[in-house]
Amino acid sequence: MAVVVDVNVCEGHGDCIEVCPVGALSLNDDNKAVCDEDTCIDCLACISACPVEAISEGE
Repeated sequence: MAVVVDVNVCEGHGDCIEVCPVGALSLNDDNKAVCDEDTCIDCLACISACPVEAISEGE
């Protein structure tokens, strides 16, 4: 299960993108983080990297 980004909270800082070891996160056209579920390895590094706590563990 991949991480979940709350687009209502995400401010597009990009810190999560920089810490993702497999490049599963990117910014969309609205400057919000999105996660490629097929690439995500559930390392959860992005959760602690997000300064606004917009990322959580998927279920």
